[in-house]
Amino acid sequence: MSIPTLSKVDHIGFTVPSIDQAVEFFKKHFGFKVAYEHGPFASDDDWMSVHLNVKSRDVLKKIVMMEAGNMLLEIFEYAASQAQNKVGPLNSDVGGHHVAFYVDDMHQAVEYLRAQGLTVLGEPTVMEQGPTAGETWVYFLSPWGMQLELVSYPNGKG
Repeated sequence: MSIPTLSKVDHIGFTVPSIDQAVEFFKKHFGFKVAYEHGPFASDDDWMSVHLNVKSRDVLKKIVMMEAGNMLLEIFEYAASQAQNKVGPLNSDVGGHHVAFYVDDMHQAVEYLRAQGLTVLGEPTVMEQGPTAGETWVYFLSPWGMQLELVSYPNGKG
């Protein structure tokens, strides 16, 4: 049994070291627009830890919701009350993740990323068999190290 009335994924949320840098990155390279922003939020009790799973005295400096088509990104920047991990997890770490974007022309998209000075991890991989046969993918990094992926399967998969 699943969650009653569940209908879709609403948004993807993540924390960045500089919200201004992240907003510009997603505007410039992906065509996202700011839907709204709010903050700061802080609490003198344990509200932050109970509701957001952060340290009680952490300050949520700003939240920006960005939209492009039917995609929503909720971007957070915190002022941590204690030492904060400044490096995102690897894919092999618990909590490791990436956000994937579909492109029609992988070669053209990778050329663009490299021309913009973004770190592309290796060369695009073409899946030749199995359920993802026909898919091409490549990982790349945001300026702050967030893992992102481009995928393409113009002739379908599998």
